Amino acid sequence: MHPTVKAARIAGFVYLSLVLIAPFSMLYVPGKLIVRGNAAATADNILAHETMFRLSIFGDLIGHVIFICLGIALYRLLSNVNKTWALLMVAFVLVSAAVGFLNALNNIAAVILFRGGEFLDVLDKSQRDALAMLFIRLHNQGEFISEIFWGVWLFPFGLLVYRSGFLPRILGIWLIIACFAWVALSITAQFFPSNYSAAFGWLQPAFFAEMAIVLYFLIRGANVKALPAEVV
Repeated sequence: MHPTVKAARIAGFVYLSLVLIAPFSMLYVPGKLIVRGNAAATADNILAHETMFRLSIFGDLIGHVIFICLGIALYRLLSNVNKTWALLMVAFVLVSAAVGFLNALNNIAAVILFRGGEFLDVLDKSQRDALAMLFIRLHNQGEFISEIFWGVWLFPFGLLVYRSGFLPRILGIWLIIACFAWVALSITAQFFPSNYSAAFGWLQPAFFAEMAIVLYFLIRGANVKALPAEVV
């Protein structure tokens, strides 16, 4: 197997693992356990399914580790295209992961408050539940902040794909569009929260760019014929 194709396939498998893990922590578990505006019901759900909630926290942390590995895999694949842009891509990935690691503490704090006991006995259950719900809200707001970095790293990535010559230019353009879509979604969350769900639906086609590049990496890898003769 050509080294470039091998590097692309490795990046594809790492990317795919991230795509498979993220929905569990970000969509499935919150949708099952968190009751918007109802701290008591949320407390009951999380305490009844604490293992699931803790798995979502663990999955969130593992997802950030995989994201860092993805950045390194893509750097290995694309650094010869433009090292400066490749380094910028990795830098955005690292910042995104750091924000995500810190944001996970909000959900951990929520579990501690929901469980109560020890020094928390000075607070009654309704107070603890309200504070825990605040931390869950903070985690949600942290994800809106993270959306900026989920977007901006795609700009250098998309530019590298566009300039690579061995990957389809249309995928590079699509990734750059996805960059601006994520940033727009984050801005919507901060300034027009009531329109967030609608905006997410409208921007959904842009987000499929990442799945498209994953599939290309896994199925095709890279267009070896487009590489310079001395590289082959």
